[in-house]
Amino acid sequence: MTRSGITGNAVGRRPVPDAIVFDFDGLVVDTEWVEYVSIDAVFREHGTQLSEDLWRSFIGTVDHPHWTEILEQQVGRSLDREQLRHERVEANRHVIESLPVQAGVGELMADARSARIPMAIASSSPRHWVEGHLRRVGLWELLDAVATGDEVERTKPDPAVYRLAVDRLGNDGPGVVALEDSVTGCHAAIGAGLSVVAVPSRMTTGMDFSHAHLVVQSVGELDLGRLAGLAP
Repeated sequence: MTRSGITGNAVGRRPVPDAIVFDFDGLVVDTEWVEYVSIDAVFREHGTQLSEDLWRSFIGTVDHPHWTEILEQQVGRSLDREQLRHERVEANRHVIESLPVQAGVGELMADARSARIPMAIASSSPRHWVEGHLRRVGLWELLDAVATGDEVERTKPDPAVYRLAVDRLGNDGPGVVALEDSVTGCHAAIGAGLSVVAVPSRMTTGMDFSHAHLVVQSVGELDLGRLAGLAP
């Protein structure tokens, strides 16, 4: 995937970021909302509900109880967790596989590719999930590197996955910018020494992103010059 010899610190006289690292879930494709809705549907079938606030607290990391464990605790009895997981995935498959790219993401990636700016994904999700969706929506070939949660010991808010992403890009300087939709993801990117743009998703709108260097409502509000202006 990596295109060797690429540097993004100058295109003519126009300032651009040295590299861009994208989160995936909620930022590139909004999988988070439909995942919540489909899991909450299982809870409702069992006479209870999955707290949206609780689910929101899990966003950006995999270091939390599986939803089937939470469901068992709420109904007070053992359940066939594997069967529940399988049925939920199958019921939700057609929705997940039809999700589009979030507004502005494809355009920003295309502009960065034209400007020869290295790009990566840094996600807490496993590689098969991330790569599968990137190939489905036609963004895989635009990227130089992908780093996922199953490749590091600790996921976000630990900065390991961002460090792995920039290491694979071969560029960990102050001109690297991360785009994130979660609070934990922003902390991870900042911990890795990146400038961070928060783009809240449907599930993370209203959270405290005061630690981010910039907050926007959509990736469509961004361009390469605005990202370059975030570098210290």
